[in-house]
Amino acid sequence: MRVEIDLSTPLHEGGAGGHNRWHPDLEPIARVQPGEEVWVALRDSRDGSLTRESAHASLLETPSVAHPLTGPIWVEGAEPGDVLEIDVLSYETDDFGWTGIWPGSGFLGDLFTEPFLARWELADAVARSEEVPGVAIPGAPFAGVVGVAPSHELFAEALRREGALASTGAEMDQPSAELAAPQWAAEGLRTFPPRENGGNIDVRDLVAGSRLSLTVLVPGALLSVGDLHFAQGDGEVCIAAIETGGAVTLRCNLRRDGWKPRFPVWESSGSPAPEGRRYLATTGIPLADDGSNADMDLNLATRRALIEMLNYLGVERGLSPEQAYTLMSVVVQLRISEAVDRPNALVSAVLPLDVFED
Repeated sequence: MRVEIDLSTPLHEGGAGGHNRWHPDLEPIARVQPGEEVWVALRDSRDGSLTRESAHASLLETPSVAHPLTGPIWVEGAEPGDVLEIDVLSYETDDFGWTGIWPGSGFLGDLFTEPFLARWELADAVARSEEVPGVAIPGAPFAGVVGVAPSHELFAEALRREGALASTGAEMDQPSAELAAPQWAAEGLRTFPPRENGGNIDVRDLVAGSRLSLTVLVPGALLSVGDLHFAQGDGEVCIAAIETGGAVTLRCNLRRDGWKPRFPVWESSGSPAPEGRRYLATTGIPLADDGSNADMDLNLATRRALIEMLNYLGVERGLSPEQAYTLMSVVVQLRISEAVDRPNALVSAVLPLDVFED
């Protein structure tokens, strides 16, 4: 099956095939059966507004349209409480990409006062740019945004906790009608931070051959994908990867038994895994035990990821809490997958699966 989109018109100007807000009431643009392969066309994160002709100053002139997502896609039979297992089969990318620094943006934004745009030529599986001479970046394409629709309950809870944080003066993107697509969903959750439904997780390991598992929150799951990257470092520290457009081929399956993760779980043999080694990772965002949202708190994000791993090892591997905690301490790697999308940093707790003798 193919999910095509209208690339001739930006999404916020009426282009068909997607959305840029999370909302439980979005209508699906396609329906797929579990086990069916689906090819999904993807816009770049600024919907084609940056090109080979763009200059550094163009960054200040482009509309803030992130993220134009393709979807939602209805998965037949998916019901709340199921686990949607998304196998990534392959990616295609355009032959052009870009990386931008906006003044004040990213993890070190206070050090940068002028815009900077790197324009990348993508050919022969590497990226090269005149703005960053002398380097060739190997391609490792992945989708930065993969998510299911939030339930009405999560939708209300996310609005509440993020609104409470914003009221303290934390800088973050709250619901806004500006550039919303569809316009009626202007009250929807912005796509910048990751949440329980997935979204902008920016896990660079979601390359071809990987799997992402998300707990279904609404009937049909309502899966959406976007923000294609040719390559990215952990954390995406300047707030942009090598951004590009293209397509992804996926296969979705449903699991109804076993452990139900609260946050996204990924499994991959991609970087940084040595050849032949596979990892499973739980993730976490900065939510306190009482459910309140902190601003980019890596300690809380780590706590959430580790508690998820503790639960996984208990339910799926039959370990006692003490056994699981010990194993986590001796083999689990902590990775900062996303460090710039306020208020929710994303930490991955990465478990090498070959430690299990079975």
